Amino acid sequence: QVQLVESGGGLVQAGGSLKLSCVVFGRSFSDYVMGWFRQAPGKEREFVAVISKSGATTKYADSVKGRFTISRDVAANSVHLQMSSLKPDDTSAYYCAAEHAGLGTHYDDTWTPSLPADFGSWGQGTQVTVSS
Repeated sequence: QVQLVESGGGLVQAGGSLKLSCVVFGRSFSDYVMGWFRQAPGKEREFVAVISKSGATTKYADSVKGRFTISRDVAANSVHLQMSSLKPDDTSAYYCAAEHAGLGTHYDDTWTPSLPADFGSWGQGTQVTVSS
C-alpha cells in the first residue's frame, strides 16, 4: 500500500481550468496504476480517468473525455489531472487512487481499471467547485 496526498482543488467559474495533483508516498511508483474518481454528495463514487503504470495507456469517462487529461511524473512520484472547460456538473470531491500492478501480480501494462473496488489505496480527496 502507498499513501496518497491530493492538492489543487478550489473554486472556478464554468469554462475555467484546474490542475489536480496527487503525490504518492511509498516504493515503486512505476508499479502502480493510478486513477482519479469523484463523488458528489448523495451520489456514488464515479470513475474519471486512469493511467497505466508506464503511462502509455489512459482511459476516461465519457463525461470528461476531451476536457480532462491524466498524466504521471515519475521523477516526482505524482499523477496529475488537468481539467479544462469545467462545468457545474464537474463539482465534486476528487479522489486519487492507486493499485499495485507490478511484480507478483498478473496485470500487464494495458490494465486500466475503472471500478473503485479495483483500487486499494486512496487519498483524502480535494474539493472542486464550478460556479455557473
